[in-house]
Amino acid sequence: MEDLLRIGVVTTTHGIRGEVKVFPTTDDVKRFKKCDEVILVTREGNQTLHVEGAKFFKNIVILKFKEFNNINEVERFRKCDLMVTREHALPLKEGQYYLCDVIGADVVEEEGAHIGKVTDVIETGANNVFVIRTDEGKEVLFPVIPDCIKKVDTEAGVVTAHIMKGLME
Repeated sequence: MEDLLRIGVVTTTHGIRGEVKVFPTTDDVKRFKKCDEVILVTREGNQTLHVEGAKFFKNIVILKFKEFNNINEVERFRKCDLMVTREHALPLKEGQYYLCDVIGADVVEEEGAHIGKVTDVIETGANNVFVIRTDEGKEVLFPVIPDCIKKVDTEAGVVTAHIMKGLME
């Protein structure tokens, strides 16, 4: 399991007072209002920052960090990930899981036969799609819908799936 969870990506600066525009990669964008501390992943290393303020504009979050007060200090953060530790992550509800915890999970049929491993998750907007590398080395796509993905057990590292017609072709 990963210790850091991505909640957004810095896209550009906003204004001259050190604010940045962030494309959120979290299901709950309002979490930025409750977020006190984030980790900025830069080429030079990780940096812990403290959120001073959050505003919302269309599908973008505008963040102000206590550590920076002008545009020159934040320009270098374009395309950098914003992360939180698991302890600062939003609590999961029953049946929810972090996408990063599914990668590497074994995929089995309802009867128990091994299909392969989850290698990636594609976020489509309508529903997520698990990219699965079969035991034969073939890559297949399984939509994360109740008819196809029956159970996700991140603790055991197992995804139980129903093979719908045409999925394995």
